[in-house]
Amino acid sequence: MEMNFSAEMDPSTENDSIVHLDAPILPDNVTIIRTGNGSIIQDQMFLNTMVAQALSGIFVWSALLITCHQIYTHLRSYTVPNEQRYIIRILFIVPVYAFDSWLSLLFISNDQYYVYFDSVRDCYEAFVIYNFLSLSFEYLGGESAIMSEIRGKPIQFCKQATLQFCVVKPVMAAITIILQAFGKYHDGDFNVNGGYLYITIIYNFSVSLALYALFLFFFATSDLLRPYEPVLKFLTIKSVIFLSFWQGMVLAILERCGVIPNALFINGHEVGAGTVAAGWQNFITCIEMFFAAIALRYAFTCTVYQEKKNDVPENIPPMQSISSGLKETMNPGDMVQDAIHNFSPAYQQYTQQSTQEVTQPSTNGKVLTGNKSSRKSDKMMLITSDDEF
Repeated sequence: MEMNFSAEMDPSTENDSIVHLDAPILPDNVTIIRTGNGSIIQDQMFLNTMVAQALSGIFVWSALLITCHQIYTHLRSYTVPNEQRYIIRILFIVPVYAFDSWLSLLFISNDQYYVYFDSVRDCYEAFVIYNFLSLSFEYLGGESAIMSEIRGKPIQFCKQATLQFCVVKPVMAAITIILQAFGKYHDGDFNVNGGYLYITIIYNFSVSLALYALFLFFFATSDLLRPYEPVLKFLTIKSVIFLSFWQGMVLAILERCGVIPNALFINGHEVGAGTVAAGWQNFITCIEMFFAAIALRYAFTCTVYQEKKNDVPENIPPMQSISSGLKETMNPGDMVQDAIHNFSPAYQQYTQQSTQEVTQPSTNGKVLTGNKSSRKSDKMMLITSDDEF
């Protein structure tokens, strides 16, 4: 039903997507949108219905159950910490993405909330990119095993390009929160006087550089990584993080072009430009995370680590082993140390000590993780000449 509202532009914002109505108070169940032809109507929007929230919730909680069970199995068979540490961190991307998107969808009428939710997601996705590259290094025997062959330069670039993404994401998330507090940020608002346009440009550059670094490393080491089925891992991570970012951009452009209606009020609350596009992005992400959880379950299987556990006697109580493994996984100290070394002028003298740690004797005089040591040696044997690159 078309409504006859008198509207005027807000001269302070110069944003043609923000309209202030004469009636300052609306019922809580009223949703007002502006169609592509500019008419203002009162209509029901699918995203704020119980059906949309329940449907997305089913996919979210299913994804959480699948991923949490997989994380639990890895912690139960925490036999190769240098690899599983990164795997568990990567798997946590599903709970973070899914629950964040669902909360944002539930609070769609309070559009300032989803900015805070998405900031957490932005910070963690940068963390995942770093851990995926580090896991690939670990598969090849550690950074020292590769650096001696390719003289550190490509590795240093890949690490730096990845780490810059880990810095840019949190910084831009903090700036987004500040701009949103001052009314200068609205998702999907490409106005030059707002912050969305400039933050999107910086994000695009940072994302493209990080993606290029991953492609560079993947193609340079694809033969060496083949035993670890890197294609499924690479495509899954790339789809979850990079494609979702560009998916959000496409939805924002569609709303800007009028293909997606622009909401002015949702449930009686005034919302900014881009709220509907962000809502559809969150709804689609909730569904996508269910399939991402299934893909990650096959990409980062726990079978090989369970087999190793059967060969090693269990001297630690299960719950204590799980808690200590989770504590080690959540400690970001290795990333901080890695960032310091990779941006240090003395990088050529830096090598990770993972290949040495596996041969150090334990307190009882036995070699720690002997199976892992032999596995490391096998990895290092793969890198024999410059012809591999």
